[in-house]
Amino acid sequence: MQNSQQEVYGPTPMGLLDITGDWEDRAQCRAGDAELFFTPGAAQEFRAKAVCRSCTVRWECLAYALKHRVEHGVWGGLTDRERRRVLNRTHPLSWDPETAMRAVS
Repeated sequence: MQNSQQEVYGPTPMGLLDITGDWEDRAQCRAGDAELFFTPGAAQEFRAKAVCRSCTVRWECLAYALKHRVEHGVWGGLTDRERRRVLNRTHPLSWDPETAMRAVS
């Protein structure tokens, strides 16, 4: 679990992303209140995004949410509205993770 101690300060190259599910065990949000990430409101979103900013698997989480079109909550530091905007900018019919990650980087 060496990855869980690394700090990620910028975009992770897509080749290094693991969106198969193993990343979930290393997600920082697992230690907190899950409701924080699914409760509407500016204050809750701000606090949830703060957790995401310091998470070592932020990009994997975001890629998962974009790929699976997760409709609710803060995932990878983006709200559902922000993720929809990303998907709308990246031609949803031909969506691929690299294009989406470039759009949010």
